[in-house]
Amino acid sequence: MPSREEITYFGAGPALLPTEVLKTAAASLVDYNNTGLGLAEHSHRSELATGILNTTKDDLAKYLDVPNDYEILFMQGGGSGEFSATVYNMVNVWVERRKQKILKELGVEESKIPENDLVQQLQKAVDEELKIDYVVTGSWSLKASQEAARLVGAEHVNVVADARKINDGKFGKIPEESSWKLSKNPAMVYYCDNETVDGVEFPGFPKILEPNGDDSPLVVADMSSNILSRRIPIKNYSLIFFGAQKNLGSTGITVVIIKKNLLPPVVGTPAPTLLRKLGLPIGPIVLSYETIAKNNSLYNTLSIFDVYIAGQVLKSLLATFTDKVDGQQAVADKKAQLIYAALDAHPESFKVVPAKDARSRMNICFRVTHLESVDESEKLFLKGAVEKGLTGLKGHRSVGGIRASNYNSIPLTGAEKLAAFIEEFAKTPK
Repeated sequence: MPSREEITYFGAGPALLPTEVLKTAAASLVDYNNTGLGLAEHSHRSELATGILNTTKDDLAKYLDVPNDYEILFMQGGGSGEFSATVYNMVNVWVERRKQKILKELGVEESKIPENDLVQQLQKAVDEELKIDYVVTGSWSLKASQEAARLVGAEHVNVVADARKINDGKFGKIPEESSWKLSKNPAMVYYCDNETVDGVEFPGFPKILEPNGDDSPLVVADMSSNILSRRIPIKNYSLIFFGAQKNLGSTGITVVIIKKNLLPPVVGTPAPTLLRKLGLPIGPIVLSYETIAKNNSLYNTLSIFDVYIAGQVLKSLLATFTDKVDGQQAVADKKAQLIYAALDAHPESFKVVPAKDARSRMNICFRVTHLESVDESEKLFLKGAVEKGLTGLKGHRSVGGIRASNYNSIPLTGAEKLAAFIEEFAKTPK
């Protein structure tokens, strides 16, 4: 059996973790700081746990340069949970702001207007104006849009752009921004910055969504698979979320970075009775950003052990890169360039799936066309890769092919080994 040092794991998630982080975490799982208890056994409400949580938040803010007017929340439920949470919370914000606009137009305080009159006007606004915008560029943004339609109704969901319409029914491109059909004052504009299944990554923040004063859209992004790998213009976003299990840590926690002006006391939360009258869904309290923020992410039992692992990953990154995320971005870009260059050098043996201007640095998706049969080619490729200690390369079950997930924990030497094997495989007799 191969040792840990002999393999490079390119799995898409749960992903490879730094060995030193795992060794530290393993010791802490048995006895944390000579307390006689393992970290997973300590109360999440203990001073020890709070210290770990706050330190991890501070280090994440330091590494990504998170502005002071943003709050960092640790939650559970993964990215899929956030598909729902973003809808619940952002629709709440939209309803509250729309209510305040109605009151301002009427020139009255809420206590001075008959409740039925206010509900009637709000209902009209919900029916005619409420929209949630989705840019669909892959499997995950598609699922997010479908969850929104399930929760609030398809009539309130606007697909701004669907990449399949410009790519023969398949994902692999990002539609030109000039073709996007944005709603007027949507509850949010949602996109997935990096699609793990389809190997598509936005090259940068969409220009069409850049802040433009009071009319700036509320932009929400899923960054589960490329967070910590490049600099983010956080000020352009209202909310960013990401599961930990790609670049940050182990499965079990999800991080939300949210602008504080979307939380009380800046903006209120509609009463459940009002939402029921409007026919809008009421989210579970564990998905309420207000509740999680008020309780410093400790409303319910948070996995402090998983927070600790994330914290150790961040400490390792901060120690490695004095220029923080910019240093990691340079490495991530170099690794991706090495692998793509090897693939592009042999078009007769390999076909990169997404368009060149939409290629992900994190999830490199390609087909092997070395033999007449693609299936046989890919079986041969995967078998040879495993023999070289290159594992986890099989593509997602929904699309097949090969997928090399080039997350931060993949060392430069790992990318070099894969590039060398691609070169070697292309030269094998057909």
